[in-house]
Amino acid sequence: MNTLTKAEAPLLSRSDPAPAVTERERKRLVARRLRRGLLLLAAVAVVAGGALVLRPRPVSVEVATASVGRLEVAVEETGVARAQDHYLVSAPMPGTLARIGLKVGDMVQEGQTVAEIAPLAAPLLDARTRAEAEARLGAARSAELRAQAQVAHAEAAKQLADEEQVRARRLQESGAVTSQALERATFDARLRAEELRSAVFARKVSAEEVRLARAALGAGRGGLRHVDVLAPVSGQVLRIQQKSAGVVQAGTPLLEIADPAALEVVVDLLTPDAVRIHPGTKVLIQGWGGPSIAGRVHRIEPAAFTRVSALGVDEQRVNVVVYLVDPRPHWQALGDGFRVEARLVVAEVDQALTLPLGAVFRRGGGWAVFRVDKGVARTIPVEVGQRAQAVVEVRAGLGEGDVVVVHPGDKVKDGVRVAVR
Repeated sequence: MNTLTKAEAPLLSRSDPAPAVTERERKRLVARRLRRGLLLLAAVAVVAGGALVLRPRPVSVEVATASVGRLEVAVEETGVARAQDHYLVSAPMPGTLARIGLKVGDMVQEGQTVAEIAPLAAPLLDARTRAEAEARLGAARSAELRAQAQVAHAEAAKQLADEEQVRARRLQESGAVTSQALERATFDARLRAEELRSAVFARKVSAEEVRLARAALGAGRGGLRHVDVLAPVSGQVLRIQQKSAGVVQAGTPLLEIADPAALEVVVDLLTPDAVRIHPGTKVLIQGWGGPSIAGRVHRIEPAAFTRVSALGVDEQRVNVVVYLVDPRPHWQALGDGFRVEARLVVAEVDQALTLPLGAVFRRGGGWAVFRVDKGVARTIPVEVGQRAQAVVEVRAGLGEGDVVVVHPGDKVKDGVRVAVR
């Protein structure tokens, strides 16, 4: 059994309470450190919350993605369909007109009697009237000769166009020329055929004028009871100016005839848009109640005219004449004077990088966009190309898939954080 010495006893008596005091101090130290940690965490939370509150909020924006596709730039405007050749049948001599039995929309054949005019009771030909009739007959003969010369000219032009079409087809089959050259030759051949057709109609009209002038010259000789007014061409009656019977003077309009199979479309464009159009431009005719019709620009009239817009602004406009390319069964319901909507294709780009038009804006002497990079708007200079109604072509500065801000406001600047709506 171990025994303690007198020297060891006091030491033991002084060291016995030490472990209890150390435990209390340790607990106090832990509690103090815990309080300090909690106070520090609270301070950090307050500072972080204040930083978040004071930090600028991202600007809410609308974005779009640059994409590659086919871009078609077109000018859209309303137009009117009309017959290429209108023939106004008038009274060849003064007399009594019998009631016209035709109705608007009736089809007539060339040489068909459309009206009858009986001579007046008084002598029709005195010396002065006879001289006037002879002069009218001479003028009609001269007009007939001129019409014959125009037919000969149109026939020669058509023959040359047909030969050019055949030559272009052979060269295209051999690969010497492109398909566009063949299309131009085919289009020119069709135009020459239409010109020949119009010239033949004009020759027929002049021949009828000669016949009527001869009839008027012989009307006062007592052997003529009435004069038959014949249709100069085969077509459809568009309007009847003098339906009822009555006395008419020479030159009084009686009715109007046109060929419903020979229609064209007239579109009046603003002069800045018209200078971008050229003969042969593709046209799509819509908005007339039937299917879309393909067409080509035939000519742009050289003289402009002034028209007041709906807002009261004077606009300088010019007429553009469009020929219909699709066959007649495709647009048979289209008639003279019908309203249409024409889309004239100015340019076509097969692989174009496009953006909404509202994404680009002026910056210095060029154009720029705000590209979104990791939630931050960056100002990027770009080079723009063709512009359509709602999109614009970007030729340099961006790549496919880039996200840009559309319609940026005053709050959107370079380096500003943005958030997509």
